[in-house]
Amino acid sequence: MTHRKEKKKSAMKGDTQKIKETHTVQERREKTRLWSSFDGLTVNSAEEEQPEKDDIHELPSLINLTVQRYQGETCEGQFHGEGLACFEGGHLYKGMFAKGLMDGRGVFTWAGGVKYEGEFVCNQPLGEGTYTWPNGSSYKGEVYYGIRHGTGTYKCATNSVSYIGQWEQGKRHGKGEVYYDWEKRSWYKGDWVKNNREGCGVRCYPSGNMYSGEWKNNLRHGEGKMRWTKLGEEYVGMWQNGIQHGQGTHIWILRRADGSQYTQSNQYTGDFVQGQRYGQGTFKYAGGAIYEGEWRDNKKHGKGKFTYKDGRVFEGEFVNDEMMTDIVNGKRAPTPFCGPSPLPGSDSSTLGPDMALNIHCVLDKIPERNSEAERGQVEFVVLRLATELRSVYSFYSRLGQAHSADNTFLLTRLQLWRLLKDCYIHHQGITLTQIDYFIRDSTALGPHSPFTPILLHGLLSCLVVVAYHIYHKEMMSQKNLLAACFSKLMTDNILPNAKTVKGFLFRQADCAVVALNYFQKCFEIYQAYCKVFAAPRDEQTMTCRHLLWMFKDLHLLDNNLTVGKLLEIITSESNDPNNYSSCLDLEITFLEFFEVLLGSAEVKCQQVSVGLEEGGQSLLSPDTEARRDPRLEAGEKMTGKPPESSAAEEAESQPDAKTEVNSKLPSADEQRSEKGKGMQTRRVEDKGHEQELWRQTVHQFFNHFFFPAYEHDLLVCKNMKEEKLCKEY
Repeated sequence: MTHRKEKKKSAMKGDTQKIKETHTVQERREKTRLWSSFDGLTVNSAEEEQPEKDDIHELPSLINLTVQRYQGETCEGQFHGEGLACFEGGHLYKGMFAKGLMDGRGVFTWAGGVKYEGEFVCNQPLGEGTYTWPNGSSYKGEVYYGIRHGTGTYKCATNSVSYIGQWEQGKRHGKGEVYYDWEKRSWYKGDWVKNNREGCGVRCYPSGNMYSGEWKNNLRHGEGKMRWTKLGEEYVGMWQNGIQHGQGTHIWILRRADGSQYTQSNQYTGDFVQGQRYGQGTFKYAGGAIYEGEWRDNKKHGKGKFTYKDGRVFEGEFVNDEMMTDIVNGKRAPTPFCGPSPLPGSDSSTLGPDMALNIHCVLDKIPERNSEAERGQVEFVVLRLATELRSVYSFYSRLGQAHSADNTFLLTRLQLWRLLKDCYIHHQGITLTQIDYFIRDSTALGPHSPFTPILLHGLLSCLVVVAYHIYHKEMMSQKNLLAACFSKLMTDNILPNAKTVKGFLFRQADCAVVALNYFQKCFEIYQAYCKVFAAPRDEQTMTCRHLLWMFKDLHLLDNNLTVGKLLEIITSESNDPNNYSSCLDLEITFLEFFEVLLGSAEVKCQQVSVGLEEGGQSLLSPDTEARRDPRLEAGEKMTGKPPESSAAEEAESQPDAKTEVNSKLPSADEQRSEKGKGMQTRRVEDKGHEQELWRQTVHQFFNHFFFPAYEHDLLVCKNMKEEKLCKEY
């Protein structure tokens, strides 16, 4: 340490001599001026990975400090030894002096609260030191002429960013690690060049996605590997400015078949241009088919060869994903990609087994000569949208679900109903119960059971069938009717609206888990009140009119929950909410029945909620009485696990940017950041309080009104039957 210190002193001998010459006898007696080439580093309060300003890393300018008061040791009229110096403007230094200069270990505190504690050499912070800001941010490490230079650790208290690694001239440069959140789930480890990610490094995103490879100017650039964890996709190859560009391989991993993890995948290897398949490439389908040839804008376009899974080969020209063949007069026309129609229950020619379509009910409505072409074209529309469709399936299969050890869930009919309503399918002149009949199968649970599991291929088949029934008249002039209908459904209904959850049941993840505790008992009541709908069909359903009669029979209507208010709840998601009469005779599914109950609970028990909010009293024992009722364990029936807390899946984020590390004094925004954190904490507490009020409101409605009223009605009916029998005998 002594040798290094002497070396630094020697290097600064010239500057020190100039500084000492400025000290006159009078200045040493009254006011001593100390020149220092460092200014206070400051913390930038910008959000994680926001672009940095160009001027934040400029070298600090000289500041002129005038000593007003000194207490401590002296030698030959100069500050020498341990002492305390107070400067004009409120700055303070406490530590070692040598020949009138700050030299050795000491603490310098700016008037604004920024503090440096560490080594000084001839008035310069030089060596090991620590900067601390009033808001709790800090830098600890090597300092050279008052700037970060060498190895050090920076922690920002306002935006949870921390950096550990090498610095050069105040900028991150060399090897380093940066963490973007307190939990250290979002991070980058690798090379830095002048404060930018550049070279080789690994980036883990908040979503769990991960990139490992080359970087340039904070963007993925060069050779690298990206994994999209939740989407089940992977890309290995070249990147340019953050986008797939050049040679590469993209893999779509099939997650499940029959409810388990699935190992097959679709795979493309070839050219990419600006994130799209463009140029020469080979696509290997999970079902066994292979395409080799030219691509444009993610579609097969140009010369190519398609090999079916049975070994048949087509080689020729492709246009917009369709193979072209010669017909009369030298004209060319598209030909479908499929061979003979697959047998029932088998997978399609181009789709893997987990996506095989079962659409015989609509193919039967199409002339037999066209059915083969129709199937092939709609399969390829499904394949183009496979990523989006898998994401929709994954999102809705998690609604209302508790934790899963392998992070896999099966969609149920209840969640399918919610997806269809979120996408306004019921506004197209078709009800959810009609859709149940269209996609009915041989399941023992019946066509309207909310517990029916639906695999990915079941969802895809349902959407194709629904698309045909909604749009076949409008799209009759299209050459590929099923593909045109399905494309319109996806463009107009599914893609713009999916994942925007509506209704009373799933709008809050934690509340949905609680509500599902009353699920089984309510389904039993729903089945009991269902009436036989006029049809040759023998399944029992319920209409909105029957639902009104049920509320009247159970005496659930009062000053809060009036007939008008109940009708508002029933029609809240209808195409014309103000036209009550138009929906009275429409059949409703159990989802619609259950959500009306939840909406009624909020209205009927609003006074209870207010009382709870004012008095802070809970009507429930911990974890609610409903969880102890074996009849209400719907969560276990749907998931195979006891109902626990549930978290909705977040959208994935992939953008890259930077985190700012400023070299100025703290801003006013930073000084207010602590107040902002306090406000955020209060908002979280308020949200938790609102959820607890909702839980108690629902408990009050079901356990104090709805279930007792139903039990009382059963008892009355039983007594009436017994009295009638007594009179007859």
